[in-house]
Amino acid sequence: MDYETKAAPLEAVFEPATTAGDEGIADLRAEVDRLAGLMSTRAVERPALAGAKSARDGDWLRKGGEAGGEIKAASVGNGPKGGVAVPEEIDQVIARVLDAASPIRAIAQVVDVGSANYRKLITTSGVVSGWVSETAPRPETETPDFAEIAPPMGELYANPAASQAMLDDAMFDVERWLGEEIGREFARAEGMAFVLGDGVNKPRGFLASPVSVAGDASRPFGTLQYVASGAVGGFAASNPQDRLIDLVQALAAPYRQGASWVMNSATLARIRKMKDGSGAFIWQPALSAEQPATLLGYPVVEAEAMPDVAADSLSVAFGNFRAGYLIAQRPETVVLRDPYTQKPFVHFYATRRVGGTVIDSRAIKLMQFSAS
Repeated sequence: MDYETKAAPLEAVFEPATTAGDEGIADLRAEVDRLAGLMSTRAVERPALAGAKSARDGDWLRKGGEAGGEIKAASVGNGPKGGVAVPEEIDQVIARVLDAASPIRAIAQVVDVGSANYRKLITTSGVVSGWVSETAPRPETETPDFAEIAPPMGELYANPAASQAMLDDAMFDVERWLGEEIGREFARAEGMAFVLGDGVNKPRGFLASPVSVAGDASRPFGTLQYVASGAVGGFAASNPQDRLIDLVQALAAPYRQGASWVMNSATLARIRKMKDGSGAFIWQPALSAEQPATLLGYPVVEAEAMPDVAADSLSVAFGNFRAGYLIAQRPETVVLRDPYTQKPFVHFYATRRVGGTVIDSRAIKLMQFSAS
């Protein structure tokens, strides 16, 4: 039985071209290349980059480089130190957990930097102006004073581990588990550093700044103003809410737009029980998910790193943290997969560089639990 051949091999396409001239040969070669591309069944080894979930992320967690393929990420690892770029999905999970669980990060100014030598130039005094008549000369006015802010930076790390058997047999989303575990640990460490950090290989927290009772006009730059609560280790016995009002009014009017309270849950429990002169609670619960609960009209951020109420403690902060506190970070997370140090466990050594400091001491006010 004879069968009709519908398609000749691709190489046979060139045979009629021997008399077609150079231009015909070029056209035929282009057609051959196009057909060859359509007929190719070779799988693409490189995983998707932008937004699409790569099937090889989980392979990297389970088998490391043995999974084959090229690791893609939003970050770049340091090759000489043995680091590899964390797959993009894990980096995104860590970033989402940090944004959701780190309370000061949610209200402060956050900038992405490319090195640890970030500097910010700010003015400590405004431009001086003057009044003149239409034809009078314009003498030179004073130049504003400048200060350079260099937020102390440190390397935040986490080192979770999992057995190789668990990674081989896991039926859940391993990369999401890893990202959330690292993100929660980073958020806890950040929360402490942004409030209490001493600036040694870590951010300098706003409570580490010097404090003074002096107002903005006479207080040295970099020193935070505090308002006394009226009693040592507690609120005043009568009308304690009045000192909270004093704290609000100590903040200059331009900073009150976008201001918020910062305290821990134990301190907030005390304040929620306070009432004004008419018997109404000064705390107003949230009316909807989009509208947070307020204290004297301003939202409250619960930061468990804030100290409990005690003698001379700085347990309540009020201010515009987006204007007053700067967080500098390298947005990339670098992960080193280490299956050798503690067999049969596989360690995932993750690092992230973060810094922070007060940049405008006029934008943050504190309450000190003292008589004066």
